[in-house]
Amino acid sequence: MRRVRQMIYRRPPRHTVRLPCQVVRERDFRLVADKMTDLSVTGMLVTPADPVLTGERLIVSFKLPGSDVYVDAEAIVARVVHGRRPGEVSRALGVEFSSLPGKSADDLNRALRRSPLIPPGARPGRRSAVSVLAALLSA
Repeated sequence: MRRVRQMIYRRPPRHTVRLPCQVVRERDFRLVADKMTDLSVTGMLVTPADPVLTGERLIVSFKLPGSDVYVDAEAIVARVVHGRRPGEVSRALGVEFSSLPGKSADDLNRALRRSPLIPPGARPGRRSAVSVLAALLSA
């Protein structure tokens, strides 16, 4: 009998990067965000200045951490964070890069190796260790 290997998709790690950036809406060239809070090879999280809808096309420009190299790329709004869930403190936009030129992708990958990873947070629906311990002790 043949075993079928299941491919597990793992997203690239996100890195803590707090730098200025420019995120412009493609349809009217209006600035919608100006501060990056985290960055990965496939996208970034930015704090918005103007409301934006999921799926809108954007143009992003930012300086790589620890260098003088700028990256310009097309992107799409993948997620709008409203700041209402536990652990969210403010509004933000999850932006996914549509096209990242080859050299820029390599430069970004190299720069991110020097940046710290985002610490893992609590996932929704997962029990905390305190509640599990309390349940075990009461049984």
